[in-house]
Amino acid sequence: MKVPILLPNIFNYPFTYQSDLNLKVGEYVIVPFGKTKMVGVVWNHFETDNQKNFHIKKIIKKLKVKPLNKNTIKFLNWFSQYNLIPKGMSLKLHLLSNEAVEEMPDKEYESYKLIKKTNDFKLSEEQEKSLDELKIKNKEFRVHVLQGTTGSGKTIVYFNSIKNKIDKGYQGLILLPEIGLTSEFEKKFIDFFGFAPAIWHSGITKKKKKIIWAGLNNGKIKVVIGARSALFLPFNKLGIIIVDEEHDQSYKQDEGVIYNARDMAISRASFENIPIDLVSAVPSIETYENIKKKKYSYSRIINRYKNAQLPEHQIIDLNKYKLNNQSWISSKTIEKVKYHLENDDQVLFFINRRGFSPYVFCKNCLKVYSCPHCSINLVYHKNKKKLLCHYCGFASNLKRKCDRNISGSCKFTFSGPGVEKIFEEVKKFFPNHKSLIFSSDTMNKKSSSNDLQKIINNEVKILIGTQLISKGYHFPNLNCIVVLDIDLSSLGHDLRGAEKNLQLYHQLSGRAGRAGKPATVYFQTYNLKSDTISKLTNSDPFIFLENELQLRKKNNLPPFERFVSLILTSKNEKKLENESYRLKRHLVKNLNGKILGPINAPIYKIRKNFRNRLLIRSKKTHKIQEPLGLVLKKFEFSSGMKLTVDVDPISFN
Repeated sequence: MKVPILLPNIFNYPFTYQSDLNLKVGEYVIVPFGKTKMVGVVWNHFETDNQKNFHIKKIIKKLKVKPLNKNTIKFLNWFSQYNLIPKGMSLKLHLLSNEAVEEMPDKEYESYKLIKKTNDFKLSEEQEKSLDELKIKNKEFRVHVLQGTTGSGKTIVYFNSIKNKIDKGYQGLILLPEIGLTSEFEKKFIDFFGFAPAIWHSGITKKKKKIIWAGLNNGKIKVVIGARSALFLPFNKLGIIIVDEEHDQSYKQDEGVIYNARDMAISRASFENIPIDLVSAVPSIETYENIKKKKYSYSRIINRYKNAQLPEHQIIDLNKYKLNNQSWISSKTIEKVKYHLENDDQVLFFINRRGFSPYVFCKNCLKVYSCPHCSINLVYHKNKKKLLCHYCGFASNLKRKCDRNISGSCKFTFSGPGVEKIFEEVKKFFPNHKSLIFSSDTMNKKSSSNDLQKIINNEVKILIGTQLISKGYHFPNLNCIVVLDIDLSSLGHDLRGAEKNLQLYHQLSGRAGRAGKPATVYFQTYNLKSDTISKLTNSDPFIFLENELQLRKKNNLPPFERFVSLILTSKNEKKLENESYRLKRHLVKNLNGKILGPINAPIYKIRKNFRNRLLIRSKKTHKIQEPLGLVLKKFEFSSGMKLTVDVDPISFN
């Protein structure tokens, strides 16, 4: 009997094999492929294009793994078509290092079954109402948006929604945008449910991943809390998906297989015919538009939990309270912070830049320290005593021979602040208070859960943080936030710049005053005429989103048009230029859509590869991916050329 087997590789079709076994669609098998053996899945269709006669090899064996759900197979087929990704690469996301995990001993799942004493969480009227709305039509596919002020208790509402499903024998998936959030979130989960969820992200050990993969496949694990890749796990009976902080741009996978996990989660829920809840304080523009079109239902929680007040906002005028040379904290800010520290408040200085300084150059030869492999400046990390590239990881010492040779070595100067520079200033101004840097460089270490506990216990008085701190953490004593770089963050030509800032500063403000004490967010700014701050701090984000949506509509920008980015890369700059224009001519001739470019990417070189971008714009109703896929298939790329396709791009770097 001939059987179609999809393999986790770069091919967009299943391979035909011979078998005497009685195989059903979705079953996992081991097959010969070239000189190796591979795990594959019995697929729901044969390859259609191949007219050649070829020798059909025999399937080696069937694995003792529950078959892949037919709806999940349909989802993976659709995922490939939508994102212009080979089907084999979609299957690769589902398998664990190209393996399917067979049944494991029951003792491996014990930690996920242990029932502890749970805490009783009483819901407010608003929370009860939202929970009732979440229960409507929750036996089939529907998208419901739970929008609530930061600190309003959205998590407890959707925990109740998941509990209803688990009690009926279903499994649940909670997607989070950052792996750093999972440890604090896990404690909250155990408090409510009384058992541990499975945690899934890149930092989990291979052994643990095998247990989780098998436990979901056989139904012995009930809930997964995970990053993007958790979406592709082999659930036995998935009953609900939650996308927390649905607006967060970390859901976009922008390397390797490119996809938006929030959008793909909605599609998976649709194929599985189950409910999905999108949770946010400030929904994305796309989600807001779907609420307006009544495509998504929604609930709103206006008041904070236990009626805690939202923080006040104050502007510190840097024209009046000038910054001293090489300082980024004004005298007025220092005065305000001292007041909060005297009241036993925790303080956060917010600056969205890692490292010590983003710009280092020599005072004599004026040469900037830039990455030899990328067209980007190196960032000085004083803690590591290294200059680092945040794109390719290149590291360099600060010493360098000066081109003008006035003093042998370069006399470097640092321009612009990063968290480490502010940390130094904080220690100088507030020497008697324990301070800590809160960024992806410091909080993804083994000691980070210990540091988190110290922050929660108010042992750390001053935090210096990047945007990581805005992502759902609960610090009960944080009642003062100082935003140092609002003028810089509101610059730029990013299509989503205004939306990103609204979401960031709403989330950031939401860290303050969560336990009921009065709290204030201070903005240092030179620009008093701008209405940026008043827009960002309005307690109703729907007002801003409505204005932004109208602006997008007027200019035919997403979500009113489909964007597809094509990024061509090559180590040969001249060859890349010629290939880019050759591809443009091919697209113009064969594709019904507006093709812009090619242009050099804003970050023109990454990891020694030069980069050019083209942008395809088409009507939302015109499904551009299918014709684009066929057109690209007919284009013969020169050797040394790589094409990356990004459907619905978020970054245009």
